[in-house]
Amino acid sequence: MSICALFEAQRKAFAADPPSYGRRIDALRALEGAIVARQNDLAAAVAKDFGGRPAEETLALELAPLLNEIRHARRHLKRWMAPQRVGAGWQFWPASARIVYQPLGVVGILSPWNYPYFLTLTPLVNVLAAGNHALVKPSELAPASASLMADIASAIFPPEYVSFVLGGADVATQMTTLHLDHLVFTGSTRVGKLVMKAASENLVPVTLELGGKSPAIVHADYPIERAAERILTGKLYNAGQTCVAPDYVLVPRARRDAFVEAARRIVLRMFPSDTGNRDYTRIINAHHYDRLTQLLDDARVRGADVAPLEIVGPRFDQTRVFPPTLVTNVRDDMAIMQEEIFGPLLPIVDYGSLDEAIAYVNARPHPLALYYFDEDRTRVNDVLEKTAAGGVTVNDCLFHVGQTGLPFGGVGPSGMGRYHGVHGFRTFSNNVGVLLQRRWSPLAALRPPYTPRTRRLLRFLIR
Repeated sequence: MSICALFEAQRKAFAADPPSYGRRIDALRALEGAIVARQNDLAAAVAKDFGGRPAEETLALELAPLLNEIRHARRHLKRWMAPQRVGAGWQFWPASARIVYQPLGVVGILSPWNYPYFLTLTPLVNVLAAGNHALVKPSELAPASASLMADIASAIFPPEYVSFVLGGADVATQMTTLHLDHLVFTGSTRVGKLVMKAASENLVPVTLELGGKSPAIVHADYPIERAAERILTGKLYNAGQTCVAPDYVLVPRARRDAFVEAARRIVLRMFPSDTGNRDYTRIINAHHYDRLTQLLDDARVRGADVAPLEIVGPRFDQTRVFPPTLVTNVRDDMAIMQEEIFGPLLPIVDYGSLDEAIAYVNARPHPLALYYFDEDRTRVNDVLEKTAAGGVTVNDCLFHVGQTGLPFGGVGPSGMGRYHGVHGFRTFSNNVGVLLQRRWSPLAALRPPYTPRTRRLLRFLIR
């Protein structure tokens, strides 16, 4: 069935019978059961797509937070769906007001290759919890993962409820032209602009998660070994192919060399030579491998110091394995400081004062994530007040994304819209404001013909 035919079938099915609370719960339960049952297959499929990715990363960074999202939605859905009472203005007494959450209809999801399960199925969980039907296009750059998700979905959902469509960029482009009720896109800023432009032709609202250059700031008082360990861990998960990975690190000038030495020790501990390279993820394809090489070559030519960090011994397999690499003495005119890296390259920028570090971050587009390392609460609050980012983790990296109670999304160039937990439920719902007027209303005094009493009432209201 063509994508247009699937969309029309979903529209008709939704109009005839919007999903009830029971049907939403059943859908979430079925998805949860399928993920648990197929977890080994899911890990193997993504490892095949990357040419090597440890199952532990798939379980810890994709399936565990995804299952947590499903279970959280199941526990709280009845409360989310209940009309929310809000106060009506005293001027309208005795009227009452409430917010009613209605499903939108058919929601499209365009997902990326780097975390194919988490970034495809998490928005799907929110879409289904809000009572919508879903048309999903996973990335063609992770074909084994995409095909397996499509098989799982077809086994537990009728196509007029949830459909996965496979194919290349032409299929994604066609999807952006549909009269969807909402469209979710996760990917690059460049493609995000094209998606938003196409969706705007039909006034389709969009949620865009676009990444960017997420900074990590280390304060002079924070233990440098601990900071390096947590930053390198966040950076090297999935070999840096993470939209919220720390893209560069701001380190006090006097502690830069100490951070570099700590990073060397930590990488050797994380990837000891006697274990081979089983725990280190490959770069997704040759194009992205070459892109990372070009970023390093450009930095080196422009005067940066490039320091690859040894990760494995004699059994090292060079097939799309890009070693962790520190880059120092960087400048703004280097491509590595202008483009999102999306790989295991870590530029280090030294700074003098904390205000200087904050100014450096603020002089650049708002990032998807910001990481600040400091135990002083006053300084932490100061940094939060003076910077803007889609999300923040203090004294660690990445883990704000896995919190079901926190909204996930970007700001400005790093995206728009929020999902996860109740925030996703509301994003994919029509939040209807309802005012219930009573038999008697003081507003009757504001109807023509206007009298001196009307003017007295108005003077009272605007006094």
